[in-house]
Amino acid sequence: MSFPRLSFGKLPLPRIPSSWKPYIFWCIPFLMLAAFYWFILRDLPSPANLGRYDIPVATKIYDRNGKLLFDIFVGQNRTPVPLSDMPKYVQQGTISIEDKNFYQHGAINPIGGLLRAIAASVVSRKLQGGSTITQQLVKSALLTPERTITRKVKELMLAPLVELLYSKDKILEMYLNSVPYGGTAWGIETASEKYFGIPIKQVSLAEAALLVGLPQAPTLYSPYGAHPEYAKQRQKEVLTRMVDDHYITQKQADDAFAEPLVYKPETGIQAPHFVMYVKDQLENTYGEALVERGGLKVTTTLDLDLQNYAQATVAAEVAKLKTVDVSNGAALITHPSTGEILAMVGSTDYFATPSGSFNVTTALRQPGSSIKPINYSIGLEKRIVTPATMFLDEPTCFANLAGQPAYCPRNYDGKFHGPVQLRFALGNSLNIPAVKMLYLNTVQDMVASASAFGLNTLKDPTHYGLSLTLGGGEVHMTDMATAFSVFANGGTRHDLVSILKVVDKDGKVLQQYKDPNLGKVIPSQLLQTGVRVVSPETSFLISHILLDNNARQDEFGPNSALVIPGHAVSVKTGTTNDIRDNWTIGYTPQFLIATWVGNNDNHPMNSYLVSGITGAAPIWNKLMQHALFGQPDIWPKQPDSVVGAQICTTTGLLPPNPDPNAGDKGCPTRFEYFTKGTVPTTRENLTQTVAIDKTTNDLASPGQTDNVEMQQHQVISDSITNWCLDCQHPQEKPAIVK
Repeated sequence: MSFPRLSFGKLPLPRIPSSWKPYIFWCIPFLMLAAFYWFILRDLPSPANLGRYDIPVATKIYDRNGKLLFDIFVGQNRTPVPLSDMPKYVQQGTISIEDKNFYQHGAINPIGGLLRAIAASVVSRKLQGGSTITQQLVKSALLTPERTITRKVKELMLAPLVELLYSKDKILEMYLNSVPYGGTAWGIETASEKYFGIPIKQVSLAEAALLVGLPQAPTLYSPYGAHPEYAKQRQKEVLTRMVDDHYITQKQADDAFAEPLVYKPETGIQAPHFVMYVKDQLENTYGEALVERGGLKVTTTLDLDLQNYAQATVAAEVAKLKTVDVSNGAALITHPSTGEILAMVGSTDYFATPSGSFNVTTALRQPGSSIKPINYSIGLEKRIVTPATMFLDEPTCFANLAGQPAYCPRNYDGKFHGPVQLRFALGNSLNIPAVKMLYLNTVQDMVASASAFGLNTLKDPTHYGLSLTLGGGEVHMTDMATAFSVFANGGTRHDLVSILKVVDKDGKVLQQYKDPNLGKVIPSQLLQTGVRVVSPETSFLISHILLDNNARQDEFGPNSALVIPGHAVSVKTGTTNDIRDNWTIGYTPQFLIATWVGNNDNHPMNSYLVSGITGAAPIWNKLMQHALFGQPDIWPKQPDSVVGAQICTTTGLLPPNPDPNAGDKGCPTRFEYFTKGTVPTTRENLTQTVAIDKTTNDLASPGQTDNVEMQQHQVISDSITNWCLDCQHPQEKPAIVK
């Protein structure tokens, strides 16, 4: 049978009668005018209406139980003042930072602004700024801040009309009285009263420079916001522009920047660090205009009762640490199974000046030894090591790059402990074994694995050395909570969640978080969601080591603040070598809690905190006991692929005597867990013939031939260095690792 050949050529267009063409030609301009009227002119406001605005609707933020945390905006609080009542540097600073040629150009500055904005729009495919002060006044007072073509066309049409009706001074005055400066503050007079408690005519150059920098991004630059340091950065930018425009001298700018700013405390807000954290997220998603004036109803993950307890606990415990030079503390509590943030304490007192609003939970800090579990988990996952792997905790130096001194880590207690198995090396937080673990893993692999754990600030391995495992990189507490959730969740990562639901003023649901576990706190072994980072076997082994009080007893004692009576809790401390950061992070399948103490300005604390359990740990203990009160005790579930075996307590190898019923197995033994397939197969055999340095009576250095004698000794190795069990060990002779 044959089929007809199909042709896929161009389909013919319908023919238009030639008599219609003149009418179509003349209709096009009318259609364009109609469209222009409909989209642009139909609702174009009058410039004569400047100063009359619709009252925005408040956005309200609630905790998970419906308790009000904050009204992001409760109406426009505006107190207009004449330009003559504003200091000259308020006017000059505004012009410098917003529109330096305001008095020279017209309503639109095609060279300085418009062309630059168009070019940026073409490159990034997004509508960009470049507006004059007149355009910004029109946008703020007559239009909306939405970034659309129609709004921009309206702005370009209205701005020249405004300049026909009003003088430049009047436009500047209306601008300063109209634009938002953050929250309820509309206009610079209200902003001055809000932030400094004084009228605008009394502000100093330093205060003025901070205020005039706010309108570009009031939330981002707010000294009450999530990043108060941005306010100082913006102030410096304003002062620099004023110097460039010859309004002030460099000395005036330097003096103003150095002047301490005393802010008026902001009140009427619950869980302020968390609220500002959420507000940042909302504005990144919906834009500042909708968040501040759109009447959103935001239900968050926060438990206000738990938040208040955490806030009071942090403040009370930090107050006890003044004698050891600690001025601040922070805490973060989450549901690791979902990533929901239950409490966020960014500092001891948000309303304290000058830096109470600084949020340590989102700031960059060094994690100290609290990062070690991630290093060891990589080794377990790669099957380089097991919990029984023996490390030689002896004086060791690692050769560095040419021309740089060798890296010679030391333990916090200043001692060397000889052969130590991984379980006890991690439990007691010994530094030299951790550095050896990273040496075996490689810095490159640890940095590559960091992003999978959620540690997104560790990026370029060339920036770090082997001290990375001792906290040599900077991380966020929020990221550390994400990383430890991997172990709490059986190897899967759950990113942090702070918002459960967002509803607009008309009741439309804009965003809703659906708990993958149906709102139930369930054992980690049953979780099926999240990003797989490590195997359930690795997660179990790390969690079991971190809850093993016997494994950490040598350094922390049997009854430390890391013990939660009646509950199996995995926990790790961390203190940086320079005593600038002191951490405790611990978890169960129900709760994950991270705590920190230190100083915002990063100056060192007293060396008394070197143990790791005298600063952040008591805070952590109180919070964990409170969170777990009445909760069931849930242990990490042992996967079927994790098996147990008896191993020698020194080497971690199988006992010399294979008879399981023998009373003497040939070495002291203990029980250990292993991922199936990694149980040791070698039996312990210590006696070897080795070269001994007759001067030191210790193992001869590699390649040494002089003053050497071959002798039989008990020798062990961790694949990096060797150790003679029955030799002398002069500590002044470190092993060199190249």
